[in-house]
Amino acid sequence: MNDKQTKKISYFQLFSNFKFITLLFILFALIASLQAINHSKKEYVEGGIQYTEYNNYIIFKQSYFHLIENEDLYIEHPSEYWDLYKYSPTFSLFFSVFAYLPDSIGLILWNLINALLLVFSIYLIPKIDSKTKALILLVTLIELLTSMQNEQSNGLIAGLIILALALLERKHYFFATLCIVFSVYIKLFGIVALALYLLYPQKGKLAVYTGFWCILLFLLPLLIVDLEQFKNMYISWGKMLSNDHTISHGYSVMGWLQSWFGIQFNKMILVALGAVTFCIPFLKFKMYKNFNFRLLMLSSVLLWIVIFNHKAESPTFIIAMAGVSIWFFISDKNKLNILLFILAIVFTSLSPTDLFPRFIRNEWFEPYTIKAVPCIFIWFKVIYDLMKLKESDKGLDRVV
Repeated sequence: MNDKQTKKISYFQLFSNFKFITLLFILFALIASLQAINHSKKEYVEGGIQYTEYNNYIIFKQSYFHLIENEDLYIEHPSEYWDLYKYSPTFSLFFSVFAYLPDSIGLILWNLINALLLVFSIYLIPKIDSKTKALILLVTLIELLTSMQNEQSNGLIAGLIILALALLERKHYFFATLCIVFSVYIKLFGIVALALYLLYPQKGKLAVYTGFWCILLFLLPLLIVDLEQFKNMYISWGKMLSNDHTISHGYSVMGWLQSWFGIQFNKMILVALGAVTFCIPFLKFKMYKNFNFRLLMLSSVLLWIVIFNHKAESPTFIIAMAGVSIWFFISDKNKLNILLFILAIVFTSLSPTDLFPRFIRNEWFEPYTIKAVPCIFIWFKVIYDLMKLKESDKGLDRVV
């Protein structure tokens, strides 16, 4: 082995080292946080009120104070922040962890939680070697940075769903169900991850644990609010979500069909068709014992909850790219898979960046939902891979 080959191996070992990956994700979390903290205030409407660059973090933080002050969480509070709070009352209570901290410290801690949970969840997946796990994480890094620059919770949701599968694999069902239920109490689309239960034994136990966590997290705000406020909060949340459902297509299948083909599909019908397609691989009952099949189902979940989400925005795609990355690194590296993966890197992860001129982003990528298209194609490829996978296939032998 010559010196160049030795250096290549040493570099690869460095980049696949758990400590290095962890430090890299910490660095990106700090960069995203410090950018937002040091950025000047901005207006969302010309001549309007100026808000901090970390407006989303302020929304989360202030929701806790609205909760304890008996205010409606789900109406506009323009003197405090732009936009609406759209999460559960339970998530508001969760944000008490950050609410009393200075914004600079709280924001850094919030982004670190999003970054590190994703790292630890990937590394807890069994049967995959550390180099492959590192590659999976490196592919998600750009999208994670986008999510953290917007102070979003999407890294946390991706981490919770992946962690749930890792815990299910290790038969830690009590905490696995907590991960999924908590993801639902952050954003409702986490409910799709409940489908992963079908792949594991002791479904009765999983149902009981899920019921326990659902009730506990549902009632948790009663620790600090009275019953009347509790009831009004959930009524207000339901009204807000109902109104929110009608106003956009997002970077989704719905947005793609409308922008490319002018097709105005009823959202509920399209989601129902997507749900049916999503469920078809579950008919292969004998494949549940195949680890590759279970990982591909995880990829399908992570992709589905983004591409069939009518509110999907650019920061949401950390969830989808986690699914893309897991799919690619456990699958055959044939020409089609490589092409789809490259398209996802270029047009999903890199399309919003300055690598592309602004006029291309504004006039082509955004109006035509380009960011979503590779993920839509890859999701269909994941479904195809699930359907063709056989009991005898031992795909992970390549990476273990």
